[in-house]
Amino acid sequence: MNDLALLDAARGGEEDAFARLVAPYRVELHAHCYRMLGSVHDAEDALQEALLRAWRGLGRFEGRSSLRSWLYRIATNACLRAIERRPPRVLPIDYGPPADPHDKLATPLIESVWVEPYPDDEDGLAAPEARYERRESIELAFVAALQHLPGRQRAVLILRDVLGFQAREVAEIIDASPASVDSALQRAHKSVEQRLPAQSQQATLRTLGDERLSELVGGYVDAWERGDIDAVVAMLAEDARITMPPIPTWFSGRDAIAAFLARRALRGDRPRRLLPVRANGAPAFGEYIWDEERGRLVAHGIMVLSFDGEQIEQITAFLNPEPFARFGLPAELSL
Repeated sequence: MNDLALLDAARGGEEDAFARLVAPYRVELHAHCYRMLGSVHDAEDALQEALLRAWRGLGRFEGRSSLRSWLYRIATNACLRAIERRPPRVLPIDYGPPADPHDKLATPLIESVWVEPYPDDEDGLAAPEARYERRESIELAFVAALQHLPGRQRAVLILRDVLGFQAREVAEIIDASPASVDSALQRAHKSVEQRLPAQSQQATLRTLGDERLSELVGGYVDAWERGDIDAVVAMLAEDARITMPPIPTWFSGRDAIAAFLARRALRGDRPRRLLPVRANGAPAFGEYIWDEERGRLVAHGIMVLSFDGEQIEQITAFLNPEPFARFGLPAELSL
């Protein structure tokens, strides 16, 4: 069945036809909701709400815009309602100042305040009108910067600069005038660009090249699994940072990170393993640590690396085993 036939069938109440009609858009709509909300869980909830509203309102879809634009309108408004109901998500560097590595770690915050990692299934391509390529638009720095914008500015920037919608189309999606869309976009640019690094991770990774990046990542994995603190620290930029959401504590600088690794993360000789994945457009790993009671390596967290040239500028370790299934990783490993 072509799209028109599927649309007619879906309007007639066939749920399978509706599912087939929206299937080509589910992945990109989910990524859109993640950019808006900074959370995979919230993105899934917003997408489910949007698809339910689309199903119930399909009879009102007159075809004056494309089905894709209509779905983005519903999904964007679902995200805007979610933004009104809760505080923005952040990373620990936006939550408070760096800590002394000799102090105790702060208690993890279990409420939903943290940006979450996102599996990198973007294709890296973008519409010709887009300002940011797709992988740039899921980088942690970019997603975290977006969360500081008011909801409508956030929506305008994503729709215009990531997805390549025209100002007229965005105005229809958020029920605004094209002039107000242009004004919101200018304000959003100013705010976001103040928070972004001079060069995106995608540009940095392209400069490194696949072979050199593979060497650096392989060296990091080897050093981490051996617990070689000196080797890990040697790969860090002088002002490198390590963060560990949901723990708000974070450390800045080689010396502080070295002290933290010695006292906490790489203390002792217990087995540990890193399995490579990609998250937020960057090299990442599922980290496993030894559990004596189970006699196995168990999921500990998703670790994302950010590079500055050939040095690591940030390690973001999301200390939560829950995302492992989302990344196609097992919950446990044997030695």
